[in-house]
Formats: sequence, C-alpha cells, structure tokens
Amino acid sequence: MPDLPDLIGSGRPLDWLFTGDSITHGLHHTRGLRGYVEHVAERLRGELGRVHDVVVNTGVSGWTAGDLLGALDHHALRFRPDVASVALGMNDAVEGPDGRQRFAADLSTIVEHLQHSGAAVVVHTPTTTGPGAERPRPDLAAYAQVCRDVAERHGALLVDHHAHWTDRFGDEPPTPWLDDPIHPGGRGQWEMARLTLQRLGLDDAGSELARLSL
Repeated sequence: MPDLPDLIGSGRPLDWLFTGDSITHGLHHTRGLRGYVEHVAERLRGELGRVHDVVVNTGVSGWTAGDLLGALDHHALRFRPDVASVALGMNDAVEGPDGRQRFAADLSTIVEHLQHSGAAVVVHTPTTTGPGAERPRPDLAAYAQVCRDVAERHGALLVDHHAHWTDRFGDEPPTPWLDDPIHPGGRGQWEMARLTLQRLGLDDAGSELARLSL
C-alpha cells in the first residue's frame, strides 16, 4: 500500500477516485455551487498546477456500502486509482443498530479491494444531520465510529467530518451547512473540501478556496 504523503510528493501525475453516496455525487443540493470533490479538483489541478492529475467522481445518490461493493469493479477498480476516497454511511445508518455489522463488513471489503489494487485509500465519516429527515438516523454517530474503526484497522487516511461538524455545532442542528436535513449545501460541501484537503496535507490559508465566502 503506497504512503499517501510520499505519493502526493512524488511529482508524478496521479489518478484520484472519489466515490460514495449523494453527498459525493453532489447533485441538486449544492444549488449550483461546487461539491467537495469539485473543490478538491480545483485545488489540485488549478491552484497547485497538477494539470495532469485526473479526478473521477463515481458517487451515486442513495447508495450504501453494499451497493458500492456490488458495483466496485465498474465504479472504482477499473480506474486503477492512485488515491481512492470512499464516503459512505449516511444511507446505511437508516438500518440502525442492526445494520452496523453489515456496514462494517462491506466497508472493510471495499477498502481491502482498493488497497489490493494499489490505491492509497481515504475513508470519510458521514456529516451530521438536522431535524425533520424523512428517514431518521439516530444511530449515525455509531456508523461514523465504524468508519473510524475501519480506517484505523486498514491503515487508511481518515477524514472525520462527523467530528468536525459536531465540534462546530455541538447539540445544535448544523442548519447553516445543510440544504435539507441530510444533504450539505454549498457551505457544507466547502467545509468538507477544506477538511479533506487538510487531511491530505494540501490546504493553504492563502489559497482562493480558503478565502471563499459562502
């Protein structure tokens, strides 16, 4: 398994894969603003001048870890990415405590397959939610912990959005960062991008992304 900082610092062009559910897919709820994957791509290929890097987004609205696992060849492995980012758990958490074990197993298998293919893997925890969701997710924090556990067990980089959002809002709903009770809006997607770039070691307080006002 490649070391991510060494990989990024190697100077060679990299293929980046981002996959997951609707939050990665980035449709509708951004209201015409960029999703977090687009922000990361702008930072990589624009600000950092990595013009030969390729960024692919195969997120699908509504997907669970089981859905991605069943389509992993088409949505991930065939691209043979250097870096593979996986953001799941929001839809899996609808199953509550009974679904945790299956989610852990499916996410672990996804990470294993990606690492076996030669990718450096990044695992994201789901963001937090607001009140009024059509399908409640009271067990979401436990699913975020599953993501942490899987990342630690496999030596994957963790981007802990759930902790970041919880630190920011505490027990209050994260309404300013949401478009609806589940989906991050433009500000929430920007926050996701900032945290992702920080964990990748690619953030810079002087970048245009850091100065955006949303």
